[in-house]
Amino acid sequence: MKKDAKLYLKLFTSTFYLSAFTFGGGYVIIPLMKKKFADDLHWIEEKEMLDLTAIAQSSPGPIAVNAAILIGYRLAGKLGTLVTIIGTVLPPLITLSIISLFYQAFATNTWVAALLQGMQSGVAAVIADVVFSMASGIIKEKKWLPVLIMAAVFVASYFFNVNIILLILICGAIGAVSSHFEEKRKKERGVE
Repeated sequence: MKKDAKLYLKLFTSTFYLSAFTFGGGYVIIPLMKKKFADDLHWIEEKEMLDLTAIAQSSPGPIAVNAAILIGYRLAGKLGTLVTIIGTVLPPLITLSIISLFYQAFATNTWVAALLQGMQSGVAAVIADVVFSMASGIIKEKKWLPVLIMAAVFVASYFFNVNIILLILICGAIGAVSSHFEEKRKKERGVE
């Protein structure tokens, strides 16, 4: 893909638009990034987007910014990273600057409070959609180890309150070992 001004402009406008109209944090912006960059623009494969999502979620910092960094670097190198970071960070910065000017009016306004409460319901629905679409993608591949891991992590986290950092480390170790053995099997069969 030729890295010209049009690419950088498209990266900026796409991430700016997604960030400006996303409420609910990184878990909401990830499926929108997938739809934009994988489904609409076909710049990234769906499986690669899932991999980038996993890296963004397990890296320190906001998920939306981490995902923007990874997508920008993947598509246009270091300058692409800078462009996507600015496009992702600018809308919340503008919004928070405006809100801070009128904080007292917003804090006591019942309409604003009702609007924010309604948005929470929408955010919950979008997060449920993300979980369903990512899980269905894993199930469609018919690789049962990730499905088993997903179920085990849910049970460990929800019912037994196991620390999420420990779960991430365990899952990373299982993934590394699994990938190692899969690559070894491919080499033994002569498949590159």
